[in-house]
Amino acid sequence: MITVIVHCPHCGSDALVRNGRSPNRKQKYLCRVCQRQSRENPIPHAYPEERREEVLRAYEERSSLRGLERTDCGCHAIP
Repeated sequence: MITVIVHCPHCGSDALVRNGRSPNRKQKYLCRVCQRQSRENPIPHAYPEERREEVLRAYEERSSLRGLERTDCGCHAIP
């Protein structure tokens, strides 16, 4: 049997208990020390830094939703 010790990403404690599953079926943990929840193998950012900067620049220019769709890849065009 393999035992994996999981540490809290917020306080570093190893006093974690399982606390259900997230909608994408990853295990959720609750820290007994700081009472915060975390997930198993969290993804830090869903989008690359360049894409986030591009969207923020378009937002700062006050582009409309349709304008943001045009700057996107075009695969989510609004009919």
